[in-house]
Order: sequence, then C-alpha cells, then structure tokens
Amino acid sequence: MRVVGAFTGIGGLETGLKQAGFSTVATAEIDPHASAVLANRLPETINLGDVTAIEEFPDCDLIAAGFPCQDLSQAGRMGGIHGPRSGLVRHIFDAVSRMSVLPEFLLFENVPFLLNLHGGVGIAWLLRQVEQAGYRWAYRIIDSRAFGLPHRRRRLFVLASRNMPPEQILFDVGRHEPTVAPNAQTPCGFYWTEGNRGLGWAVDAIPPLKSTALVVSAPAIWRPPSRDFVTPTIEDAEALQGFDRGWTAAASDLIGGSTARWRLVGNAVSVPAAKWVGSRILEQRSWKSVSGGIQLRPGQRWPKSAYGAFGRCFIVDDNEWPGQEPLGSLDDYLSDDLPRLSVRAAAGFLGRLNRSTLKSPSRFRNDLKEFIRNK
Repeated sequence: MRVVGAFTGIGGLETGLKQAGFSTVATAEIDPHASAVLANRLPETINLGDVTAIEEFPDCDLIAAGFPCQDLSQAGRMGGIHGPRSGLVRHIFDAVSRMSVLPEFLLFENVPFLLNLHGGVGIAWLLRQVEQAGYRWAYRIIDSRAFGLPHRRRRLFVLASRNMPPEQILFDVGRHEPTVAPNAQTPCGFYWTEGNRGLGWAVDAIPPLKSTALVVSAPAIWRPPSRDFVTPTIEDAEALQGFDRGWTAAASDLIGGSTARWRLVGNAVSVPAAKWVGSRILEQRSWKSVSGGIQLRPGQRWPKSAYGAFGRCFIVDDNEWPGQEPLGSLDDYLSDDLPRLSVRAAAGFLGRLNRSTLKSPSRFRNDLKEFIRNK
C-alpha cells in the first residue's frame, strides 16, 4: 500500500508503516532540520513541502498525518484545534477533497488531551471532517511501552476508512498495563524541569520526551545502584522512540542542529506504534469483531476508545496496550557514558520539590541531596 505523509517530521509514522509493509510515495514537511533528516533517510521520496500549498495529494492508499500538537498539548498554548499550529490540519481535508480518487485510509496522531481540551471540541471537529469526507472512523490511545519501549508515551491514533471497518482494525485483544515494581536496582525517569506540579515519574522508563517553544530538554534518570543522576543522549532518545541511533544526525549540519534534534525526536511518532497500526491494516484475518456498544450521549465526555460514523459514536472498552511485546529495560537503551545532571539543575529541582506537596521515594531525595553535595 502507498502512503503520503503530511506534517512528516522525521518520519516516525512513515518508518513504522514501511516496516509493516507500506511504501511512502511522498512526504510534506517545511522545517529545515526535519527536511534534512528526510532527505537523508528517505532520499528517493519527494517532499511536497508546505501542506497549506498542496492542491491535492498524489494517488495513495493512506494519508498519514501526525499534525502539530502545540495548540492541543497541556505543555503548549492550548489554543485548540483552530489554533495557528494545530489548525493546519484543516488543509489535509481541503487537499483530500480535491483528489480524483480518495485514499482508502486516513491516519491521524496527536496528544490524548485532544479528547478533553475545551470539552472535546477538537476531537468532535476532527471526526466531523472525517465523516464529511466520506469516512468511518475509530480511535484509541496507545502507550509506546506496549511495544517494548521503556518510554511512557501515550498518544491518540485516529484511523478512518472508506470501505473497511476501522474499529475492527484498531481494536484487538489487548493486555492490561504490567505492574513494574521498583527495587534497589531499577532506574527511574523523571522531569528535572518540574518539581512544583508533577514529576513525570516513570519506573524503568522515561516520561514522555517533550518539546515546547520554551523547553527542549531530556528527562533525568535516577540510577539507585550508583546513586547517580544522569540524562540520556540524543541517540538514546532516538532509540527510545524506536528509531535507529543517529537517525537525526543530518540535522546537525544546520545551524542550531544539536538543539533541533531534541525537538524533532520529542515531536516524533514512536515507530513501533505506527508499525502496529500498519500491520493491523494488512493482517485482515486477525481483525477483532466489534459490534454494538454504548452510544455516546450528547454532552458526555469523550471516551479513551471509540468508533463511529454518520454522527454516531460508540464507546469501546479497550485499554492502551495493544501490543504483546515484553517491557524492555531502560538500561538496555542507554549509552555506557551518560552525561550527569548538573548541580544547578539538580539543586533547582530539589528546591522546587521540597517546596511542593509532591510525594517521592525517600531514598530518591536522599540520593539527590548526596549527589548535590558530592559534586
């Protein structure tokens, strides 16, 4: 099947779909650093450039769009689906409407907060556009840890189809989130830039890699055996998103490339999650039958999983763990020689933590104090 990627970034959706058996015929990206990565990693694929200037997409079977989340994320501006960045997704529907032959599938990816922001106005608008274009739809939240990545990254995937049942593709026999009990050897990830409102605490994993206009930084990792506090390298971050190490190296050739690489990886789609969706599309015989269900009532909050068409929405009782891969260990994704958290960063974080009401393991705080004193 042929894919056209919009808001391609560094190609997380396209790379995962390729691993599932798809081929990318075109991308659409204007960021110079991301475009440099695409030219290096997808050299034979045309970059159509600015989505707002595309009249219609090339013939394809699936259009994939991890559209901007800056106006939808809790860490962003929260301007909503019609904000200056996230609102660019409307151009996808404009271009689709001008295609002589519509693709069978549309695939969107964004932050789960789209379901809650401003009472769910954003997801309601998106699904209405999908239906008006002639598609049925299904959506669910998927955690990247379901595919073995020690990276707690929850993202919303919306799959739309013209002739096939998207609900049977997107929902399968999942599993419940495994319980990861910390011990004296288990590394734990956290946001050192926080400390007032949250920690992003993740046992044997890192919290979601994130990038905003103001903050581009890696999370920190507490390693209890050595009582140490470190941060992953950019190559570790790439691996924790499912990319090959050095995937974004081509961005380093441009001004600001080192910082841009963190932004690009933080905004990317986890490759294994995209691969799973693509595999589900192609493996028709393994589709799970989904029927009936409770219809969403007007004014009711949007559920974490649902499907529908023709103005109707049905709630699906499904979890965020569709994959069957065992959880990977964070240590297996980290380089041998990791940069340590700076004294200034550690002290600032500890000060905020002490002034807050947030709870954290007592050994964690003791190790952090000792780390600061020793340095």
